[in-house]
Amino acid sequence: MGMLAEDLATAGFTLPAGSCDSHCHVFGPPEIFPYSPTRKYEPATSPKETLAALHARLGIERAVIVQASAHGTDNRAMLDAIRWRPKAWRGVAVIDDGISDAELEAMAEAGVRGIRFNFVKTLGGYPDPDLFARSVARVAPLGWHVVLHVMGEDVLNLRGTIRALRLPFVIDHMGRIDTALGLAQPAFETLLELVRLDGAWVKLSGAERISDAPYDGALPFARRIAATRPDRILWGTDFPHPNLPAHVEERDLVDLIPSYLGDAAIRQAMLVDNPARLYGFDEGGTD
Repeated sequence: MGMLAEDLATAGFTLPAGSCDSHCHVFGPPEIFPYSPTRKYEPATSPKETLAALHARLGIERAVIVQASAHGTDNRAMLDAIRWRPKAWRGVAVIDDGISDAELEAMAEAGVRGIRFNFVKTLGGYPDPDLFARSVARVAPLGWHVVLHVMGEDVLNLRGTIRALRLPFVIDHMGRIDTALGLAQPAFETLLELVRLDGAWVKLSGAERISDAPYDGALPFARRIAATRPDRILWGTDFPHPNLPAHVEERDLVDLIPSYLGDAAIRQAMLVDNPARLYGFDEGGTD
């Protein structure tokens, strides 16, 4: 008889082979990769070697490095990282009109598979709608997707914009839903509506952003999302948890996984199969 989810969480959950951290970041070192002068927070230096050491400790073999707002549209730290581990790491960029089509093609060759837009007010607020539309149109021929960092009520405000997208899209951190408002809140019901769309993906990450330790306030929301689209869920650590004052132990986030998902096949999908499909990891593609 297999172990119960509670037993796995107590013992320490072992990630399956080929598991992917589908949302993590690198920062600096700033003397090589400077931070944006317009950044809204001061990140701790966390280069690619630090990320690799964390993944080795947790048993994570693949990763998607997401460009964070502290580096603005200077994607060099992210690109340097994914070129360091080209089989096992992919990237998501932040772009503007100053990035040429040739640069986009070079990013695709390096392993970038999407662009990210930040709609969180404390991190600068909504992007210019025309830039958003132009950027989406520019990356469509590359087969990329759109990553959306939204926060609670933004899901309601952006419902029409998201439904109109003709590219696959990924919603970060369970939409950063306000867990205090419960499962029946309009923002979460709208998130589930969007997750049912053909091009939708959602990350069961950011539990530490919507719930206090031990983060169990996020569990009902994660379970409902997983039950809605088990074939389109992803997971990530969000390491090194930028702009979050409380310390987060990533082992605790890993050990939440069997509480999210009691079914081993769905865990395999979230951790291995789904990110492999979306990010194009090759068979045996680990370093």
